[in-house]
Amino acid sequence: MNQSMIKGMAVGGLAMVVLGAGAVTGYKALQQPREAEVVAVKEVHKTVSSPQRRCENVAVNHQAPVKDPNRVAGTVIGGVAGGMLGSTIGRGDGNTLATVAGAVAGGYAGNQVQKNMQQNDVVTTTEQRCRTVQVKSQQVAGYDVRYRLNGQEATVRTSFKPGDTLPVKDGQVVLTPPPDAKS
Repeated sequence: MNQSMIKGMAVGGLAMVVLGAGAVTGYKALQQPREAEVVAVKEVHKTVSSPQRRCENVAVNHQAPVKDPNRVAGTVIGGVAGGMLGSTIGRGDGNTLATVAGAVAGGYAGNQVQKNMQQNDVVTTTEQRCRTVQVKSQQVAGYDVRYRLNGQEATVRTSFKPGDTLPVKDGQVVLTPPPDAKS
């Protein structure tokens, strides 16, 4: 055998080993599953709190504007009534004293009656009162997915709702949502 034949056989043998190893690796890659079977899907929820403005109309009582702040009308009417009442009581000089005393007492009483009436005189208006409240709601945070791959079951959490299968790459479940996935 000549040397070039030996070299050719050595290179050919080496090429056969490399091609054989590549074929085994390629065969194993072809034998690995491309999908995992989805066994169960459970929605995972989270509570979200968001501020909301709530307004309501409420009746509010205000003191009515006072038309006679010095209560002149009550004082005058009370004084006249008190004076008339006092004049019926006394005789002679006592009559004048009783009339004056009745007028003073009646004026004071009339003033106080008008004061109480003014304080109780209210006007009702409607006002809008607003406040911020926290409204809680439930949102889907993800999905707990139980799947079967190579006869083994496992669970992962995804951000998307899977179909009947999950893609597998290099023996691992792919958790990247597909372009058409809906969360």
